[in-house]
Amino acid sequence: MVALAILRVEKLKSFGNIGGSEKHTARLQDTPNADTTKKNIRLIGMEDDSLLEVLVKNKIAKTTLHKPRKDAVLCSDIFLSASPEYFRPDDPSKPGEWDNPRMLDFVKASRSWLVNNYGDKCVRAELHLDEATPHIHAYVVPINEKTKQLSHKEMFGGNGRAASIKLSKLQDSYAAALAPLGIERGVKGSKATHTKVKEYYQAVNSEPLSLELDRLAPRTDETAQQLYERIKADRAIQDINHQLADRRLSLSQSHRAEQKAIASDKLRQQLEQRVLELEAENFQWRQQTNQLRDLPLVDVAWELGLHHEEKKWKGHGHIINIDGEKFYDFAPDQQKGSGGAIDLVMHVNQCNLRQAVVWLHERFGEAGAERAAIAKSRQVTAEIIQLEPRDKFRLPVEDKSKWSSVSNYLTQKRGIPENFVELLHKRGLVYADDQQNAVFVMRNLGEEPQAIGAFLRGTRGENNTFKGYEKGTVRREGWFHFRLGGQPTDPVEKVVLLKSPIDAVSFAMLEYQLRGDVPPNRTLYMAVDNPKSLPVEQLQNIPNVQVAFDPDDAGNAAARVVKELLPQSKRLKCKATDWNQQLLDYGQQLRQQQQQQRQQDDELSL
Repeated sequence: MVALAILRVEKLKSFGNIGGSEKHTARLQDTPNADTTKKNIRLIGMEDDSLLEVLVKNKIAKTTLHKPRKDAVLCSDIFLSASPEYFRPDDPSKPGEWDNPRMLDFVKASRSWLVNNYGDKCVRAELHLDEATPHIHAYVVPINEKTKQLSHKEMFGGNGRAASIKLSKLQDSYAAALAPLGIERGVKGSKATHTKVKEYYQAVNSEPLSLELDRLAPRTDETAQQLYERIKADRAIQDINHQLADRRLSLSQSHRAEQKAIASDKLRQQLEQRVLELEAENFQWRQQTNQLRDLPLVDVAWELGLHHEEKKWKGHGHIINIDGEKFYDFAPDQQKGSGGAIDLVMHVNQCNLRQAVVWLHERFGEAGAERAAIAKSRQVTAEIIQLEPRDKFRLPVEDKSKWSSVSNYLTQKRGIPENFVELLHKRGLVYADDQQNAVFVMRNLGEEPQAIGAFLRGTRGENNTFKGYEKGTVRREGWFHFRLGGQPTDPVEKVVLLKSPIDAVSFAMLEYQLRGDVPPNRTLYMAVDNPKSLPVEQLQNIPNVQVAFDPDDAGNAAARVVKELLPQSKRLKCKATDWNQQLLDYGQQLRQQQQQQRQQDDELSL
């Protein structure tokens, strides 16, 4: 189907008309058939955001030599578009859609036509993309270049035959500008009359139009193609097509609005439910907060029979000043103070703690007595934390006579290379106590690690399964760890987490034996038996974290927790029951290979 050019002109005879037109084209008022999700574009006049009325007044004042006549047309609104077949050739019936390259070509050609024909007389042009079909509203101040007066008649024609001729030439000019795009002029000289812009919008938004079928009937000697072109160019047909397109757009927008309303109502219900939940939570928090807060001392003083006078509570030989949770007795024979309801009762009644709690229960009930007791316990706890000295952790006493037995256990039964066991021993990371336990020293991760715990592994006897932590070990702050690879001053680039110290040593030795050397980058091997003791802050910026826990359910569960805490971590599973068993299996394989090689060498020598 051939796309046709559309041009309409409307007179704006008052500044009120101009302001009303701008409210529509600049979307200063609600436009029912406009899609608010799409943005219109200003093509001409974007550098000046003044009101259209101001632009027209300024143009008239600067250009004309005479005051406009009372009936003069102050501004002309030119409506430019093309039939839907151009903008959406695949399906012209879809309102609100267009082929973007075609739309841009239309805009470029139309803007050039406006500039070439009207120059700076065109004070503003708006591209509308929020209705059924893209179109342009251009505002031209009709100034006669010769007389320097406003003259819509000179520019666009007045009424009757002269107006038809001028508008026909104008449509010829605009159609010629759009011709390279494949847009044609309508049937020239047809009986279809010109529709004003205002009438066009009225037609689009009016009740369904009726067709004069007799007028559209085939004429004598008229071909089918000519009939098609005549019907297509008919004003009523064009208005109905635009009306149908806008109706479809309105229905689509109405459906979207309905769906949004349903979604909004659902969200509102969810928010209201959440508000109720938060109010309930807030009420619970207030109750818990009140439970943790001590009884008001002024209420306790009143129950004790004291009277308030001159900002002091007096009676029974006391002159007590209360300041929040603290009190002080200024009586000459007292001169002391403390804090809390229980202490105030003990001070005034000269009783012990148990008697004070019973007294509070009689006056304030069980809840009140509990509040006072909780406050007292918090006070005592704070004093203990502040004043009580801390016991410094002490490592188990070393028994050097037992080291050879512990060393044999680690090398012979656990398969750890003797030279590495001695290296750990010299560094003070493992030694023997008087019970022949292997003592693995747990240190923090500071620049100069300090011993703050120890893991003990029994080695005496054939089936010794003893293992545990030395008393006083701070498991959340200390770990058995060592570093290999790179340079001693290099930052750690890789961390391997294992369940036990023996697994940590076994894993490191497996890597060494398989690689034939220490790791190229600085690597930290670390025993973490539970994610609770994982030093997240120290490890969160290390890019390579391997979680090498046992390949059982407990190990897998712990690895998942570590993954949540350290998202960059990766799971690594051993083939055996644990890494020490895998080290033993690998050592057995090496010995078998060496034995086979010796047998082959002996056979060759024979």
